[in-house]
Amino acid sequence: MLLQTAFNTLIPHELRSYLFHLIRKWFFKPHPNGLLTLVFDDNSSGGYARNEIYDAAEAYLATKISNKADCLRVTKTPGNKNLILSFEDNEKIYDEFKGVDLSWRFHRNTGSDPNKPTPEKRCFHLTLPKQDKDLILGSYIPFIIETVKRMRNNERVLKIHTIDRYSGGKWTNVNLKHPATFDTLAMEPSLKEAVIADMERFRCRKDFYKRVGRAWKRGYLLYGPPGTGKSSLIASMANYMKFDIYDLQLSSISDDSELRRVLLATANRSILVIEDIDCGGDLPDRKTAQVCNNPKFWLWLQITLSGLLNFIDGLWSSCGDERIIVFTTNHKDRLDSALLRPGRMDMHIHMSYCTSQGLKVLVQNYLGRDGGTHKLYGEIERLIEDAQVTPAQVAEKLMTSDDADVALDELLNFLMVKGGEATETTKTDSEIDEECD
Repeated sequence: MLLQTAFNTLIPHELRSYLFHLIRKWFFKPHPNGLLTLVFDDNSSGGYARNEIYDAAEAYLATKISNKADCLRVTKTPGNKNLILSFEDNEKIYDEFKGVDLSWRFHRNTGSDPNKPTPEKRCFHLTLPKQDKDLILGSYIPFIIETVKRMRNNERVLKIHTIDRYSGGKWTNVNLKHPATFDTLAMEPSLKEAVIADMERFRCRKDFYKRVGRAWKRGYLLYGPPGTGKSSLIASMANYMKFDIYDLQLSSISDDSELRRVLLATANRSILVIEDIDCGGDLPDRKTAQVCNNPKFWLWLQITLSGLLNFIDGLWSSCGDERIIVFTTNHKDRLDSALLRPGRMDMHIHMSYCTSQGLKVLVQNYLGRDGGTHKLYGEIERLIEDAQVTPAQVAEKLMTSDDADVALDELLNFLMVKGGEATETTKTDSEIDEECD
């Protein structure tokens, strides 16, 4: 008993585990015919969706990397303080679960022909005694998934994903550290509150969506002139909900099949963003498909509007939970009526020119609380309503100086010029109307 106590006290836990592993390996080594290998590919469902077990294993095994590893891949993304360690091809990782020794091996296949790049395929091989298969599948794998889920909840780092054409059209990501929040967003307070309330209602209604037989997703259409804060609103929504962003550029998609594949590879609790949807084609409908005989057109653009809409509210829309879909446009009137049908974009949010309420938020953001009591503020507030300037333009002028006198004087002069332009435009329009009469 004293020897056991001394052994446990003097020898670190990691070394004890390694010694026990060696003893079991050499004295209780199972016969080769008694081993089973489980393969976890990075994609499942024929490549349509990510393999949840692979993703969980990758994160879990990263915590098991020992000092005896032969080869590791080291990366660091901008803004991230920590190095990211991942595995290289054929790297082995050992683990133990309820007395069962387990061996993981990572495999990476990048293709052999450099002239014909193929999507990189990655997988983990898990080797275990055959008699322990039920224990591993029934307890160990769920244990890994739950462990990683807790890790991610405790260390939640938002990501923004985009399609990388050079990696076979797969999603790649970087950390999302956009500072926008609803507190700093130059929007009408009532509209801001309505958006927040709508998202909170969506977050809490999982059982409701299931009861009424609808996919647990929500669609938002953001429309308005450029520079009115559509991208900032999306970032604010992501920061508020703690959702990743998937930024989909339709120009990077070749056909409906690829569109379906990349959409199904998005994770739950995420925001899918398709910006400038009015510029997407760009998206041919069935009539266009029938009358267009240009083969080059179909070589480069085979995404149909119906293919996109089928994922939004068709049969494929149920493949995932807690999803938010955001379309943005500068010209709502140019959108196909099918996009505006009830049930597709649940909430239409007009991002308008800067108002007095938006001005108040921006001045406080850039100049502090004292900016709102400045002697020039009243005149600026009077001019802002008729000047038709965007929040981005106002912010640009406020950034010219940290001195409130200089910044607000710059903004005032800008608004006076814009107000004069608006007056001239109104006069010109009136003269044209008189000539037509």
